[in-house]
Amino acid sequence: MPYIAKAGGKGPKRCLFCAKGRERPGKRNLVLARTPRVLAMLNLYPYNVGHVMVAVRRHAASLADLTPEESVEVTGWLGRVEAALTREYRPHGFNIGMNLGRVAGAGVLGHLHWHIVPRWNGDTNFMPVIARTKVLPESLDRTYARIAKALAATDRRAKEGAGKKRTRRGARRARR
Repeated sequence: MPYIAKAGGKGPKRCLFCAKGRERPGKRNLVLARTPRVLAMLNLYPYNVGHVMVAVRRHAASLADLTPEESVEVTGWLGRVEAALTREYRPHGFNIGMNLGRVAGAGVLGHLHWHIVPRWNGDTNFMPVIARTKVLPESLDRTYARIAKALAATDRRAKEGAGKKRTRRGARRARR
């Protein structure tokens, strides 16, 4: 399998996140969102339906390398993706984390990124244990469409909520 061979260190030294960070969001490249500092994309080899990766766009290898602005923005995006996945899939929980270094399980070395994996009670079955394979009940195209729609809805709700807060605050000031 080509992707396993690449993880072994053979092949070109091209960074997935640097390359995807230059592309516009779209279903073909699995990029859900891109800002000047952060990238959110589906995992081509998901552990579960809805497996999203969030990365800083700048090639940074560790948390210590992040600027304060990158730290704040990536944390915000982790929350936005969690909210979108909750809205669309209603998982029972999440695995959210990162692997720094090959021995820690990193598949993309040298570029800091987080995995957000929705989990449901009973989502582990005999297939990964016996057959060493994962059966996903939804195509990546369908997953992309659902998460992109949920992210857009989450963004709209946040903007509407911010407008309401300002309106309430303005009303309080007017009463004084």
